[in-house]
Amino acid sequence: MSDSTVLYETAEGVATVTLNRPGKLNAFNARMHGELMQALDRAAEDDAVRALVLTGAGRAFSAGQDLSEPSFAAKENGEGPDIGDSLRKYYNPLIRMLRRLEIPVIAAVNGVAAGAAANVALACDIVIAARGASFIQAFAKVGLIPDAAGTYHLPRLVGRARAFGLAMLGDAIGAQQAADWGMIWKCVDDDALMGEATTIARTLAAGPTRSLALIKEALNASESNSFGEQLELERMLQQVAGKTDDYQEGSAAFLEKRRPDFKGR
Repeated sequence: MSDSTVLYETAEGVATVTLNRPGKLNAFNARMHGELMQALDRAAEDDAVRALVLTGAGRAFSAGQDLSEPSFAAKENGEGPDIGDSLRKYYNPLIRMLRRLEIPVIAAVNGVAAGAAANVALACDIVIAARGASFIQAFAKVGLIPDAAGTYHLPRLVGRARAFGLAMLGDAIGAQQAADWGMIWKCVDDDALMGEATTIARTLAAGPTRSLALIKEALNASESNSFGEQLELERMLQQVAGKTDDYQEGSAAFLEKRRPDFKGR
């Protein structure tokens, strides 16, 4: 097994990025943050990559932040650490990068996703979880608040009442319940997870990926736009989509009753 904290491989237009600290349940440390951002940058810069799967090695997606990291330890004078600085340097750029990537990002949650890791998964475009996986907003149990955009995404995904319960009680929620609540796209049997995630990723990679990037932009913007602003954004993005080669191919294939051959441009 590689000593890298993040593994990266590509096949058939899909980049698979694997968090790789299985002995620590893939808990985030500074090195993992750096290597994960490098992997995401690599995918963004590779024209052959048209979808991305994010998962974890071993029995966890990720246990969240590694609290043994020096930046999370109390100072010698007893003063608490500046955890906000860690968010500024690591988590906030990561969440922004996941939302900014112009390719679909699928989280394949293979085990526990706790704390910040749960919210990293929820920041992805499509979340699939193994039946044995769970999501835990563990922050209140250690005297913190949900971060990594947890307080942004949770109420929008599951509603105010459930978001408050999850954030304040810190109870684990299983993958099936997460799917029933609309927190994630789908729950699948444990041994089917990576096959399902790869199938979805390959389907998206073979699709009109320029259009998919515009869909991602529109849906992300809808969370803060007014109704009028969203209508105008739809007009602008549809104008862009209508000028793509993939629209020409898609509309021609529809009229000719054949399968389209999209190129992502």
